[in-house]
Amino acid sequence: MTERKVTSLDVAALAGVSQSAVSRVFTPGASVSKKMEERVRRAADALGYRPNVLARSLITGRSRIIGLVVGYLENQFYPDALERLSTALQAKGYHILVFMTEGSQSDGGEVIQDLLDYQVDGLVTASVGMTDDLAARCEAAGIPVVLFNRGQDDPRLNEVTSDNTAGAREVAKFLVAGGHRRIAHISGWHGSSTGRERAAAFRASLEELGQRLLAEETGAFSREGAAEAARRLMREAKPDAIFVGNDHMAFAVMDVLRFEMGIDVPGEVSVVGYDDVALAGWPAYDLTTLRQPSGAMVEATVDILMDRLEGRATAPQKRRIAGTLMVRGSARVPDGWEQGGAR
Repeated sequence: MTERKVTSLDVAALAGVSQSAVSRVFTPGASVSKKMEERVRRAADALGYRPNVLARSLITGRSRIIGLVVGYLENQFYPDALERLSTALQAKGYHILVFMTEGSQSDGGEVIQDLLDYQVDGLVTASVGMTDDLAARCEAAGIPVVLFNRGQDDPRLNEVTSDNTAGAREVAKFLVAGGHRRIAHISGWHGSSTGRERAAAFRASLEELGQRLLAEETGAFSREGAAEAARRLMREAKPDAIFVGNDHMAFAVMDVLRFEMGIDVPGEVSVVGYDDVALAGWPAYDLTTLRQPSGAMVEATVDILMDRLEGRATAPQKRRIAGTLMVRGSARVPDGWEQGGAR
C-alpha cells in the first residue's frame, strides 16, 4: 500500500484557511500577512507538505528556473561568480539548473537545446557563445538570454562583461610607467570577445604610449597553452614584461618562468593577469592583476533577467563594468602606484 500524498487542500483544512491562501504563502513574492504565513507553514510542517513546483509551473507557465551554461570552470573566476549568481537568483525566488559544455571555445549547442526543453524562464551563458539558430529559438520562445563575461555581435542578446578595453589599457599604462621596454602579451582565445578585446586594446594603448608590442602568443585560456606560450616567448622574444589574458593562464606563466627557467619574477620579468581570483592574492603568486568586479557583474545580470521576466524592459542591454588594477608583487611598481590597490 502507498500513503496518500498530502495536498494543499489538506494544509488549508488544518490551518483553517482557503486553498488560495496556501498557494500565496508558497508563491515567491505573493502578498500574504505574516500571521497567515506562520499559520500555513505550521500546518504544512505538521503534515510534511511541500508544494509541487513542477505542477505550479504548468499552471502559471513559469518554471522559476534559470538555465546556466558554463564552459570554463577550471578558471577560478567562474565558481565564485556562479555561487554569487545562484545566491542572488534564489533571493528572487528562482533556482539554477547548471549544464556544462566542453571548454571555453564551445558554442553550447546541444546543451542549450536540452536546457530549453526544460522550459527554463531565462538563460545565462558564462564564457559560452550562442549560435544564430539558438538565439532565434530563445527569442521566439520569449526566453531572455544574458551572456556573462562574453559578448557577441547579436542585437537580440543581453550581455554583461567587465570593461575589457579600459582594463587592458590600464595594464599597458602600468607596465610602461614601470620602465618596461620589451612588453609581450599572452592572449586568450581569439574566438571570444574577451580575448579579442583585451589583446586589441593592449596593443593599441602601447602604441599610443610610444611603444610597439614586442610579441603576442595565444594561450587560448588554457593552462597548458599559456605555459607553452611562455616558453616560446622566453626562447624567441625575451620580454621584460608579460600581460596575460587571465589569471588562470598567468599562474601557469609564473610557474614556468620561476620553476622551469629560474627567472626572477618581477626582477627579470614582470607578469600581470586579469580577473583577480582569490588565488592571485595568495603569497605564492602575489599577482598584479586587473580585478573583474564579479559582484557588480552578477548584480547586473540578475537585474537584466528580472527586468525582462517581470516585463519592465524588452530591449536587449549591453553592460560594461569598470574594473580596478590590483598592484601586488609580480610586477615592477612604478612611482605613484601603491601596492594593494590602484593608483
